[in-house]
Amino acid sequence: MESTNNVNLTSKKKKHSGCLIVFIVVIGLFFAIGSLGSDDTPAADNSTAPDSANVAIDTSDTDKDTPSKGDEDAAQSADPETEDNSTMTTSAKNALRAAKRYLQTMPFSHDGLIEQLEFEKYSTEDATIAADNADWNEQALKAAKNYLSMQAFSHDGLIKQLEFEKYTSEQAAYAADNCGADWNEQAVGSAKNYLELMPFSRDQLIEQLEFEGFTHDQAVYGVTQNGL
Repeated sequence: MESTNNVNLTSKKKKHSGCLIVFIVVIGLFFAIGSLGSDDTPAADNSTAPDSANVAIDTSDTDKDTPSKGDEDAAQSADPETEDNSTMTTSAKNALRAAKRYLQTMPFSHDGLIEQLEFEKYSTEDATIAADNADWNEQALKAAKNYLSMQAFSHDGLIKQLEFEKYTSEQAAYAADNCGADWNEQAVGSAKNYLELMPFSRDQLIEQLEFEGFTHDQAVYGVTQNGL
């Protein structure tokens, strides 16, 4: 009887151990399935995708705002001053600077400015390039006003003086016609200057003023106003 009971106890122990093994296997499967579910996290990691997209957009905007080298070159070529001077030699540019300085100081004719620049040892070519940048009618007008501020001139006498200074006949005539001079008063001033230098008879002084380019009426007026 004892041996039979021992056999039954042994078989019961085997049945219990088998159930324990099955329980452990089920628990293991449960945890395995749970771990697979926890690894499904790509959606959470994708939360950083919008940040990288924003960086790409910002970079493209910066590239649009930054001018390319081609744009800068095009802007420079559109600059008239840069374009005009781009083909000039350094010596020609220096001559141009010198010409502008002279014209700011006093009026010059085209040919008179060239002569002045040549006197300063610029080549004829550079001096000619530099002299092609002024309004010569206005230069003649300034010269006419300067002369009239120093001494009396007749209309024709002023034209001759300006032509002597290398202004063209057209430029000199423009200046004499637009200087605003009162030629009768210029005759008065000229007659006075002559009388301060030496004595004149009335007719002799009238002839002298006519020789200076005053009309007969202007000469008579000038002499009369000086008491002859």
